[in-house]
Amino acid sequence: MNLDEAILQLISRQEITDQAVLQEQLEEAGHAPSQSTLSRRLKKLSVQKVNGRYQRTETPPVVAAIAPRVSIIEAPPNMLVLKTAPGYAQIFGVALDREEVAGLAGTVAGDDTIFIAVRDPSLLQAVRTAVEQLIQRGP
Repeated sequence: MNLDEAILQLISRQEITDQAVLQEQLEEAGHAPSQSTLSRRLKKLSVQKVNGRYQRTETPPVVAAIAPRVSIIEAPPNMLVLKTAPGYAQIFGVALDREEVAGLAGTVAGDDTIFIAVRDPSLLQAVRTAVEQLIQRGP
């Protein structure tokens, strides 16, 4: 059983309320992820803490609600600013981070604004294109 399967199995069988407890149980099952690796895997698997326990969640569809209201503003040399409808920035930011776009350093999302950091200014247009494609097809 791989790490992802072990995580999903543990959270479905038990009420796990703390990431450290999950990490200990994974170690007992023969996996030894670091805290940062475990956090990345939880994010990738759509596992979040809901009502005090870790559960698999689904990202709500974003595109239908925000596509007409999305705008991208370039902030050279290595930043993009994405404006959305209120309440959608974090959902879209998570979807963008999961996409693992080449050249994307990371995102910071508020309520209706996402700052998108690009690793190298020469990749600004490529990241913008990837963001536009994600907006068109949805997360």
